[in-house]
Amino acid sequence: MVKNHMKRIAAPRTWRINRKESKYITRPKPGPHKLQHGMPLSVVIRELIKFAKTAKDAKQILKTKDVFVDKRKRDDERYPVGLMDIIEFPQLEDYYRMLLDGKGKIAAIKATAKEANTKLSRIESKTKVKGGKTQLNLFDGRNITVDKDDYKVGDTVQLSLPEQKILDHLKLEKGALLMLIGGKHSGTIAKIEDISKNVITLRSSKNQKFETLKRHAFVVGKDKPALDSIKQLTAAK
Repeated sequence: MVKNHMKRIAAPRTWRINRKESKYITRPKPGPHKLQHGMPLSVVIRELIKFAKTAKDAKQILKTKDVFVDKRKRDDERYPVGLMDIIEFPQLEDYYRMLLDGKGKIAAIKATAKEANTKLSRIESKTKVKGGKTQLNLFDGRNITVDKDDYKVGDTVQLSLPEQKILDHLKLEKGALLMLIGGKHSGTIAKIEDISKNVITLRSSKNQKFETLKRHAFVVGKDKPALDSIKQLTAAK
């Protein structure tokens, strides 16, 4: 049986929350995002965006106001919101992108209405389907079918919302810009200098050279970040 709550002290270290405020916090429902990469929608509204002071207030907002995640209306307090998801409050004309900050903590970064129409998603695996087509299985649980398989596992696709059309293909290759979503450098944005099997050599904006595992890499741009909200993070460092 899945519990609706967890102890605050036991919540993932990626969650930016006050761990001494109360004993328990809402647990997200099972979904496409791992626990360390996603938070319940009500917790995001209360702890990150700060539109509510209490859990009760957050629930009230979800029941009485329009709240969209990736262009779909959501009113479930436990709905899991994860990395690269866009949260929209149309009545307030407010938009937020879920990202990792420089300390590896989940953050809700202000976005524009234009940016709310797109998102990035990493290719986790590929599957052959009928008609010789290929299905791309993505980081956020989406499945996209393509006619021509020019994509590799680890690459990122930029999608339109809500149509889910591929707007751009960001390859995991030398010179690409990454956001690290795991390991001791989690939250760091850096460029690829070399790829050797499962290890990537990177150089940060501070000219620091280091290595990480390929599974921690999320391509977010070519020469520059593909999203303005990610540019905000790089500018703040």
